[in-house]
Amino acid sequence: MPEDLMRYDQLAQNALRGVVREALRRVEKSGLPGEHHFYIAFNTKFPGVDIGERMAQRYPREMTIVLQHQYENLLVKEDRFEVELSFDNILEKLVIPFNAVKGFLDPSVQFGLQFEVVTVEPPVDSESKLEKPASGKVKRELEGAETGGPSDEPPKDGPKVISLDSFRKK
Repeated sequence: MPEDLMRYDQLAQNALRGVVREALRRVEKSGLPGEHHFYIAFNTKFPGVDIGERMAQRYPREMTIVLQHQYENLLVKEDRFEVELSFDNILEKLVIPFNAVKGFLDPSVQFGLQFEVVTVEPPVDSESKLEKPASGKVKRELEGAETGGPSDEPPKDGPKVISLDSFRKK
């Protein structure tokens, strides 16, 4: 099989993250319409994630937040979004790069996306003056991770999640 030098898998991931970005931009401008609300799962260790020390200790690998009733100051940028949420009646500011997002779900319309999170590995020889570029090792970390945020859980058998694996040639 020929090698995919175009990296269509990454292009598709970036395009689907654009769906999340645009949905959040609409909410930033006009608020959540109707019954729409979002569950957003993300890797808390991803570079650029800022969730505060208390939340980082509580959710060391993954966290799921819910944007529905109690969120403030949603700010959407090209590469990340920022939002303030209340945890145990304490307002916390979260900064989440779109590349850290592992899952997005709007249960009101049964729409969901899962993403592969690219993990960056440190160079093998850290003393070398010529560092190797970071490898783009794609790792599936979507199942069995801890979640946090408000206790609302998405329906178990409701929404269907789209996985890019189903479109790949085997």
